[in-house]
Amino acid sequence: MKILVTGANGQLGYDVCRRLAALGYAAERDYRGIDIADLDITNERAVHEYVQAYRPDAVIHCAAYTAVDRAEGERDACMRVNAYGTKYLAEAAAEIGARFLYISTDYVFDGEKEGAYLPEDDVCPVSVYGESKELGEQFVRAACAQHFIVRISWVFGVHGNNFIKTMLRLCETRDTLNVVCDQVGSPTYTSDLAVLLCDMIGTERYGTYHATNTGTCSWYEFACEIFRRAGKHVKVVPVTTQEYLCMVPQQAHRPKNSVMAQDKLTKNGFALLPDWKDALGRFLAEI
Repeated sequence: MKILVTGANGQLGYDVCRRLAALGYAAERDYRGIDIADLDITNERAVHEYVQAYRPDAVIHCAAYTAVDRAEGERDACMRVNAYGTKYLAEAAAEIGARFLYISTDYVFDGEKEGAYLPEDDVCPVSVYGESKELGEQFVRAACAQHFIVRISWVFGVHGNNFIKTMLRLCETRDTLNVVCDQVGSPTYTSDLAVLLCDMIGTERYGTYHATNTGTCSWYEFACEIFRRAGKHVKVVPVTTQEYLCMVPQQAHRPKNSVMAQDKLTKNGFALLPDWKDALGRFLAEI
């Protein structure tokens, strides 16, 4: 199987390529990781020409516009990448009969549900970023029958910026940190997720899935565990979203509940990702 991976310089794309290499896939011959310097996915003609030339058996689409707050003022740019770039890639994959795996997000939900979100639940994005990813989902379903849509949340990986690295950087210069305590979700370690995605793309068990590390926490609990495991002594103060916004204004609305049910993974023969605390420990050891 020959696989094309977009967003190869991002946290997830980097680990997907690393996982493929570990599985014995040869670069260029068996897989190719690309980023914006290699292909502008918002250029429809360029996308079709590139995919036709490389002719992969599958596309793992990790590239995305992820600046959630900036997206509120850059709606067109966000939509071009997350929605229309995805559309062009999915259509190009369908033209050559390739499988297509699209990475989506918890932001397609409004975060108001009591309990975990199911893959079949109605979506209701409340940010430009969420709208763009949800429109991308629609385009994938319409364009390519052989598709996987995998919703993830609270991503962290070795290659790139994330909440863990931010907390560790801030604690070097601050004795006290205010962290939101009323937003709940599940962290997702890209190294663990890459294992699942590389397994999934080799099957025909198509559909929409939720995939995060198991277990849930608030951002406050996440921060406390980061400092505990890293041996850092810093006071973490739990604050509500509203209190935090008064101190640090944000443009985009964040879902309060980002917990997503993952039963569909096991029902279709896929292994769940390890517990998020276990993933955190391995991530800290690696960095």
